[in-house]
Amino acid sequence: MRTMGLSLGLVLLCLLRVQAGDPGSVELDERKIAGTWYITAMASDSESYLQNKDQLKMAMANIEVLGDGDLKVSFAIPAPGRCMKFESIYKPTGNPGEYYSSDRGNKTVRLVDTDGSSYMVVFATREKDGKTLHMLRLYSRRQWVRPKIKLLFKRLAKLNGFTDKTIWILPRQEECRLGEP
Repeated sequence: MRTMGLSLGLVLLCLLRVQAGDPGSVELDERKIAGTWYITAMASDSESYLQNKDQLKMAMANIEVLGDGDLKVSFAIPAPGRCMKFESIYKPTGNPGEYYSSDRGNKTVRLVDTDGSSYMVVFATREKDGKTLHMLRLYSRRQWVRPKIKLLFKRLAKLNGFTDKTIWILPRQEECRLGEP
């Protein structure tokens, strides 16, 4: 479970939209990424995630854009018998749409796709035990995600090297929420 918590820390976002395979980008209003998001789908090459993926449920993240351009991300992650909560600070790397955090391990996150308001797809890498782990996540403003967006996520996951076996949609949960003890 610690691995799950650490890996879910691979979050977030950016201020730019970068289409998969398209080096161009469009500036995104910072206010649009702030607020509460649900992590509704994932793809990962981490063995621990793959072994436990049937036990994972939808997590929550809250993003606050700080005055210096950093992102403060608070997480609520359901784990068997408890609700794990933590925060991480992500700093811009200098590359458009990419952030870095050394909290709970070295993580880099990059925005892959977004409509600017209802969903975003984030690609994350993390160094662990000399290996580079990869994860793609679908964030949504609501727990229910349109089928069209789920299909988009699966297509982007495959374009990023994930297979059907490593992609999953997370079931809803009500027991682990932000702002609650």
